[in-house]
Amino acid sequence: MASASEAERTQEAACRVLEQVFKDAELDWEHPEGSPRTYVVTLPGTRKLATTCALTVGRHTLAVNAFVVRHPDENHEAVYRWLLERNVRMYGVSYSVDRLGDVYLTGRLPLSAVTPEEVDRLLGSVVENADGSFNTLLELGFAEAIRREYAWRTSRGESTRNLEAFRHLTGEGTSGEERSPESGEA
Repeated sequence: MASASEAERTQEAACRVLEQVFKDAELDWEHPEGSPRTYVVTLPGTRKLATTCALTVGRHTLAVNAFVVRHPDENHEAVYRWLLERNVRMYGVSYSVDRLGDVYLTGRLPLSAVTPEEVDRLLGSVVENADGSFNTLLELGFAEAIRREYAWRTSRGESTRNLEAFRHLTGEGTSGEERSPESGEA
């Protein structure tokens, strides 16, 4: 077993690696109040515009926890099955569900594996599996809510631009046209 001072040095080294990776990647991060070994970093995306990821340097491991999507409204079995099937192909993180049914990515690395390359790979896996799966999870677990939102917006002449990826759920064609709020026309 490592002595307390060795464990602290290992933790400090892991913290320095994390901070350097965040700086090099120009990522926004902070420490939650009173948690100097916990980092909350914002990872940019394209479908899910940002993923908030917490990394905690423990005595022996680096823990990662990132929110993906809230508890699905519908089709729970298909959502959870999809998550479990994906887990076997993922690197460094797995999908998990909290007591409320919200979906997260979670993982652990031994502190000895905390290198700039490994942290970059781990953060890349978080982005790939949070951002890359976001639309699929919305389609599986929130299709009816998407349809209601689309109908509500079109009835008011509001933009549906951020619902473009779900046109196949709304019954609209794929022409790429959008209702103009000013004219009421497509």
